[in-house]
Amino acid sequence: MAMIIDGKEISLQVKDEIKKKVEALKGQGKEITLAVIQVGDNPASTVYVRNKKRGCEYTGIRSLSYELSGDAAEEELLALVEELNEREDVNGILVQLPLPPHMDEDRVISAISPLKDVDGFHPQNVGNLCIGRPGFVSCTPLGIIQLLKRSGISIEGKKCVVLGRSNIVGKPMALLLLRENATVTIAHSRTENLKEVTREADILIAAVGRAKMITGEYVKEGAVVIDVGINRDENNKLCGDVDFDTVEPVCSAITPVPGGVGPMTIAMLLHNCLESIERE
Repeated sequence: MAMIIDGKEISLQVKDEIKKKVEALKGQGKEITLAVIQVGDNPASTVYVRNKKRGCEYTGIRSLSYELSGDAAEEELLALVEELNEREDVNGILVQLPLPPHMDEDRVISAISPLKDVDGFHPQNVGNLCIGRPGFVSCTPLGIIQLLKRSGISIEGKKCVVLGRSNIVGKPMALLLLRENATVTIAHSRTENLKEVTREADILIAAVGRAKMITGEYVKEGAVVIDVGINRDENNKLCGDVDFDTVEPVCSAITPVPGGVGPMTIAMLLHNCLESIERE
């Protein structure tokens, strides 16, 4: 019987720790403020933004909300980012992705001050991660490291396979695992003999974006499986990249979808907000 890694419970532990630190900072006259910008009314983005606001409310972090119409000009968004960069009372800036097609996401991300880039997407922060310097780290990979550590799963010396090579999850995930002294392989849609590669993993992290792609035959007996995917199955039910029913009997530990990696992403965003003021 595999251990179910409960992301809701672990994220609550993290948020309670943040809450105490935020209260202590308020006692010193310091307040943490996160500015969240949403462009358009993408339903998934609206849900994410609402959850982020709730996380701020729970931990005592002040949140500012900015909503631009879906047809707003890119220059309007960039001007808002620049204004927030200059504001001394704003510690973190988050632009909810995806942006409308007429906006250049890379340009917008690069416009956010690296010192306020709590999503960890700015090229300077990505570069810092690559060379081992301090900086903000992308929230989902950071949350996965916490899930493993707080579940008593050792990373050092283990063979880890990251399935997916996105800038938001796959690449930073591999770098964080290297930082924890794991031996890391990045696999993706063009990897030959994919099942053979994934079956070597002591820790398999699936971030490929295909519903239930990873079945039991991709997984080594006793491996730890982390499912980053958020998809809909043929019945429109929320599911991950991992076929839970066939993988759970094979592995030693697994994250569910929902309730696994997702809650940790928001917890790590709040963690990064706290880091922003501790670095001042």
